[in-house]
Amino acid sequence: MPDQEPYLSLEQENTLAALTSPERIQAYLDTLKYPSGPENRSPSRVMAEGQAHCLDGALFAAFALRRLGHPPVIVDLLPEPGSDDDHVLAIYRCGGGFGALAKSNFTGLRRREPVYRSLRELVMSYFDFYFNVDGLKTLRFYTPQVRLERLDYLGWMTTDAGVDAIEKRLYTLRKIPLLTPEMIAALTPADPLTYRAGTLVVNPAGLYKPNNTNAS
Repeated sequence: MPDQEPYLSLEQENTLAALTSPERIQAYLDTLKYPSGPENRSPSRVMAEGQAHCLDGALFAAFALRRLGHPPVIVDLLPEPGSDDDHVLAIYRCGGGFGALAKSNFTGLRRREPVYRSLRELVMSYFDFYFNVDGLKTLRFYTPQVRLERLDYLGWMTTDAGVDAIEKRLYTLRKIPLLTPEMIAALTPADPLTYRAGTLVVNPAGLYKPNNTNAS
């Protein structure tokens, strides 16, 4: 935890006190509305408004995991430029395995059990479910892990400006490639059943529009 806990209301403290496991944190994320706009929200504002997109949700999850004794860590998944949104995960480890918590407009891009032996293996578990509105599989890169305790001075836990600053930092990170050109050329679209399952609870207004203005 940081040297000084951020101020939270009694209601917010009670909300966090109930999140006693990664499973419960994810269950809370799943209750949040996925917003239509790109505005960033700090973890305290997420609780106040009951809504979050993927960056908001990942930071909230990292904040909640931190209170359980896990380091607050995020990783950004990145698509082919101009094809899709990026997707931010809160990373945690248990028994030597990597797991993740996440908020997403797509059902297949949320939690992963901590059973993956490497960060890359965890990231690749998202591949078949990372598709855009056209059904094209768009995941291409991921970033190194970001240790959020080193960024506490930005005030990301309680200020939207701190979240904005973290978002800008994510854009500067090294992109670690996942696929070869030959693999990309051989890709097929998501099959109809996977597409239907992935968009089961989607907010259409929050979807990325490929090669157009990002509406999420």
